[in-house]
Amino acid sequence: MPQGHVVRVSKLDLGSILSQQNPHIDLRLEAYETSTRNFLTAVSNYTQRAVTEITNRKNNYATNKKKIAEKTKQIENETNACKVKEIELMAVLEKEQEERKEAEASVSAFRRQLASIKEKCASLDAEIEQHRAILQNLQRERERERSLLNKHAARTSPELAECARRTQCAIEGIDKDKILIRFTHVDKTDLNREFSFVLDVSSRDYKVPTTSPFLPTLPILLEELNETRDVYSFIKQVRQAFEQLVTTGR
Repeated sequence: MPQGHVVRVSKLDLGSILSQQNPHIDLRLEAYETSTRNFLTAVSNYTQRAVTEITNRKNNYATNKKKIAEKTKQIENETNACKVKEIELMAVLEKEQEERKEAEASVSAFRRQLASIKEKCASLDAEIEQHRAILQNLQRERERERSLLNKHAARTSPELAECARRTQCAIEGIDKDKILIRFTHVDKTDLNREFSFVLDVSSRDYKVPTTSPFLPTLPILLEELNETRDVYSFIKQVRQAFEQLVTTGR
């Protein structure tokens, strides 16, 4: 039997209605009556279908019962498999718990080591501060000595310049523990020609890494210097050696 048409009433938008200047709700009574008739028709149809449905369900009961039995068996098999899996997971869990205990023990040992290292670091920090204080004192002492040396140099610079002018010999530091000694007025034909050598005083044995020009007798003079430790006599002897070199080369 054909079913009656069911009229569906759209949902009321209360907010939209209330926002109107003259709110009005259409109750749609005609649609309601039509819906009621359709409902009664549907109830009648439902009764007829219910009888048919009961018959169909009775016929399908045996089939569904068999399917349920098969499904129950399948679930039991799956349950047994899950139990086996659970046992395996429990074993894995116990192993992880043991590993966790070992890890916690290792962490505790590392923490103790860290605490010991922190104590050592604190001790080293205190020692560093002590050495820093000593270094600062030494730096202040060096600055004081440098200031005294600068004052002394300021007083002696004019004398040194006059001495260099008269002796035609200039002495200056060029690198760490290295002194450059320059002579002029050695060559009578060219008084401005410069003769020089570098004296390395970085070790107990003096060294001369370079001379200009080359001085053949330098090894002998240097050996004598390391025996006598008389630098001033060495400088004088080197100048004389340059003079002899110029005279011989003419």
